[in-house]
Amino acid sequence: MNIPNKLTLLRIIIAPIFMYFFILDNFYAKLLALALFIIAALTDLADGHYARKYGIVTGFGKFMDPLADKILVSCALISFIALGIVSPLPVMLIVGREFGITGLRLMAAYRSVFIPPSWLAKVKTFLQLTVVGLVLAYLNLIMVLEHFNSPAAELLTFNYPLYFNILLWITAAITLWTGINYIIKYFFMIKTILK
Repeated sequence: MNIPNKLTLLRIIIAPIFMYFFILDNFYAKLLALALFIIAALTDLADGHYARKYGIVTGFGKFMDPLADKILVSCALISFIALGIVSPLPVMLIVGREFGITGLRLMAAYRSVFIPPSWLAKVKTFLQLTVVGLVLAYLNLIMVLEHFNSPAAELLTFNYPLYFNILLWITAAITLWTGINYIIKYFFMIKTILK
């Protein structure tokens, strides 16, 4: 197995471990969860860079790389719901779209048709990872400041669920739009697959 594919598999393995530590009510566990998420996000950049630099493109990588991103983002978003940080509805829309389109890709692959990710889908993935990263960074910053009794914690405290949910709804809207775009673009293929 080549290096990009190993990095993709590493990201899939890290996702549930990150989720486990993040939902624990423990200062060090949450810091470890943030570190794991950063490592997972870096593997995404590294495998793409390595694959492009050395021209390593495989069927496994084409399918599993975007799936690994979906698993990582979904684990993070479900963790946010479990901790009451965000509303469940935009998360349900995002996760539903992600795995719905993954199902479409699987059906297409069964028919020997490859559905490449669109540029808007790549923007969507970047936006999802950015929003999740911002939420994690903010929560960990506040946690660290409170842990060390810093007065800065009060200055940085605000109604964060409101703002996180606004960011999440924007992300959900773009995510759904990319899903609709795929369905419109590949509508005739979908009809033949479902026959």
